[in-house]
Amino acid sequence: MIIKKREVSLSIQKLQALVRRTPRNHPKYPLIQENLSKTMAGHKGETSLDYPLSFLQENKYFILHDLRLKDSKHFFQIDTLVLSQNFILILEVKNIAGTLYFDQEFNQLIRTKNGIEKAFPDPLIQVQRQEAQLKNWMALNRLPAVPIHSLIIISNPGSIIRTSPQYKSLSQKVIHRDYLPERIRQLEKLYLKNQLSEKELKKWIRQLKKQHEAADHSILERFNVTREQLRKGIHCPACEFIPLARIYGNWHCPNCSLLSKDAHLSSLKDYSLLINSEASSSEVRDFLNISDIHLTSRLLRSAAKESTGKNKGKRYTL
Repeated sequence: MIIKKREVSLSIQKLQALVRRTPRNHPKYPLIQENLSKTMAGHKGETSLDYPLSFLQENKYFILHDLRLKDSKHFFQIDTLVLSQNFILILEVKNIAGTLYFDQEFNQLIRTKNGIEKAFPDPLIQVQRQEAQLKNWMALNRLPAVPIHSLIIISNPGSIIRTSPQYKSLSQKVIHRDYLPERIRQLEKLYLKNQLSEKELKKWIRQLKKQHEAADHSILERFNVTREQLRKGIHCPACEFIPLARIYGNWHCPNCSLLSKDAHLSSLKDYSLLINSEASSSEVRDFLNISDIHLTSRLLRSAAKESTGKNKGKRYTL
């Protein structure tokens, strides 16, 4: 049973908005676009896990995607957490194409693709740290103890997994995604007795959902882009052209000829993602490149969740 669904993360939404709003000749544009491509590839890899997970018994396994928790000192992120009364399983998904060599001598992952080698951080160290942090989190929240295991899932079916002959035990930790149901059946044989009661398992689930906290950092600060450098105007929801023209109560795209009454909504979301979830009428008017004060006020009154203050001090929650 899926307890927490996988969604397009706030990080991806912010990167998408920043790619859309950053001028193509900006020095940071290639880096922003590269980060979006990598993040989207990771999301695609995580989504590909849905099929093998669908073979698990719904009344026995409880699945939470994209968890971000905090132990005593640090936040830690888990791609997918699988809970049962017998054990808990951390799944770390890697969507990397090519030949993957797990170098246990120097603790690194070496990818070879098209004759080019590239080193990545060792995901084995990553999942070991996740296990330790989850155990710390469990102790902090006084949750009943349960065995915790972790797996590194290679989501690309064409990737080749290799390591040195002395590290054959790696096959118990690193698997292709389609082998996941079988690996879980192997773990079931290790834990034939329930480690948690139904009440204790529900307590785990409640605490995980309650303490999940999505990362919400400034994307402009991360890439050293100022709000003055962003492209202004209403963008087209279909082709992302900026800016649209206002014609007889509709937004018109000169690039793809789209006519829309509510294209401004996605541009207001861009403002919220990139700058602030609160804004004054003048700030929104500048961002959307609208000269008409009354039009801006009408758009904000219909789109904002709420407002505070009066006159020039009025601010809208987007």
